[in-house]
Amino acid sequence: MGRGTWSWIVPDGLWEIAKPLIPPSKVRPQGGGTQDTPDETLFAAIIYVLVSGCAWRALPPCFGISKSTAHRRFLIWSRAGVWGRLHEAVLHQLDDVGLLDVTRVVLDTAHIRAKRGGEHTGPSPVDRNKPGSKMHVLSDANGLPLLVGV
Repeated sequence: MGRGTWSWIVPDGLWEIAKPLIPPSKVRPQGGGTQDTPDETLFAAIIYVLVSGCAWRALPPCFGISKSTAHRRFLIWSRAGVWGRLHEAVLHQLDDVGLLDVTRVVLDTAHIRAKRGGEHTGPSPVDRNKPGSKMHVLSDANGLPLLVGV
């Protein structure tokens, strides 16, 4: 994808790493329906939303897909573990070329309020027992996240 249509949003080589990790689309048993949007376009749209921080409803029309299609595919790929495997694959490639520096690692944590609760929430020890979660990020010496946990 590096010099292709979506090179302005997806860095060189990222699509080649992600392509084998993406599960195949399900075929409708009854047939028919609209033609599937190419995974490459969906990947670029999802990366755009994640990098820019815009809402799904603000997805620009240049991608040619609806916000619901992009969000639905993001959820399907998330449940399939695509993003974790992609992070791991990128880390392996960076390590292969010597760009990871684990001579020093940094662990940082942050407490996040969760007003509605949820599966990974509990009483906060610092905010009068209000529900929340604690996020942990392990980074290498250059600040590259190696591991993220809740």
